[in-house]
Amino acid sequence: MYTLTNIKINELMKIDNLTIPEQSVTCILGPSGSGKSTLMKLLNNMITPDEGQVTYKKQPISDLDPIHLRRKSVMVPQTPVIFDGTIKENLAIGSKFSEEEPPSIEQLTGILEEFQLNKKLNDNASNLSGGEKQRLAIARALLMNPEVLMLDEPTSALDEETAEVVVHKILEYVENKGLSLIFVTHNKELAAQVADHTIDLMKYSLKKEMTTHERNH
Repeated sequence: MYTLTNIKINELMKIDNLTIPEQSVTCILGPSGSGKSTLMKLLNNMITPDEGQVTYKKQPISDLDPIHLRRKSVMVPQTPVIFDGTIKENLAIGSKFSEEEPPSIEQLTGILEEFQLNKKLNDNASNLSGGEKQRLAIARALLMNPEVLMLDEPTSALDEETAEVVVHKILEYVENKGLSLIFVTHNKELAAQVADHTIDLMKYSLKKEMTTHERNH
């Protein structure tokens, strides 16, 4: 699905060759500062490498319309974007971005229930907690019907019990739809349980000044 060839980004990372397969769960691991979020932005064409090429389905992403790419490969950052307005408006706006049919009321209420968001559609989204906003953003991304779902620390603001439910729902959706999932996590146990493939960014790190403690984090 994605291939990275002869990639170099500043003094952060160097990747000679890396492939991220289609219709699989790929986990990106690494300590703070190793470039996990940078790699996600690179795949989403939010940044460009100093050297090398990234392809998406054999096409250089530099040749693709960034908006079209981001409709197919939807990324949810660790601190999600929440728009002014109601929960309903925040969920539905994703379909506008992706030029999909707007979700039905049944779809909206159903996905709120699945992600344990015990809120009304007309509630103000800005009043949600950090964990609720994170779940709202993930639900919005799923409603956009992407080919690839990219999540940066999707459970960082959640308690352990809720995180388990959210991960299960994401994996269930991805499997049922035949999608590809790429997610960043510090949780090696979670990666071992759910990932088909893992990318350890320490293999590609150029940060020679990292301490032993950071390497073993």
